[in-house]
Amino acid sequence: MKISIVIPVLNSHEVVRRQALHFERIGLPTMNDVEFILVDDGSDPPLEPRPWMRLHRTGDKRPWTWALARNAGARMATGEYLLMTDIDHIISADLIESVRNCKVQKMQFKREFGVLDKHGRFTQDMAVLKRYGLEYDTVHVKPLPNNFAMRRDVFWELGGYREDIVERPYPQGEDRMFKGVWSRWIRQSEGRMVDTYRPTIYLFPNGKFCGDVDANPFGLFHSLSRKTKRNYWYRMQQQT
Repeated sequence: MKISIVIPVLNSHEVVRRQALHFERIGLPTMNDVEFILVDDGSDPPLEPRPWMRLHRTGDKRPWTWALARNAGARMATGEYLLMTDIDHIISADLIESVRNCKVQKMQFKREFGVLDKHGRFTQDMAVLKRYGLEYDTVHVKPLPNNFAMRRDVFWELGGYREDIVERPYPQGEDRMFKGVWSRWIRQSEGRMVDTYRPTIYLFPNGKFCGDVDANPFGLFHSLSRKTKRNYWYRMQQQT
């Protein structure tokens, strides 16, 4: 197995349905070197898989246990590479092909806004993005540390995501911590480097990009609140 796609999800039933249609549209169920692992992190009701998915139900009802969920998916994975992302991101056929051809330890991604409609069809039409509440006038957005492809053996050499921080309020910073461990590993390891080419992953407009850190267009995602004192974007929101 070349690629294990690992996506944790909580109470996002409609977007999971759209994602499944999208993956079927790009032919993922027929890719014999790609497996899809959906980690249901306490959804109520539980998510139902498609026949070509591997579904792991954590049964964990605590908020913000996504570091545990990502590690659980990585433990199940059999691929040479882990392709890690979140359910509000969209993986294209081009991105999968780029990871399939990856020769180094880690591949990072560029990021743009995009949506999947109710039929699982992808669009970046700005009028559609605005209907989702996007307050930007461009499709380009800063990359996120939690979106990457990495050799599975390297992921575990780095220790995976920290699991001792899941009781902290949002944001727990597990993405920055893991990126920091990776950065130190790179500095200390001669000849180990990332690809210079970065394929694009796409993001449904939501949260801070729509003017409120808890913005949830069309109710596609979970309802956990990001309005905490630890959240820089919430503090900025209160000042405007």
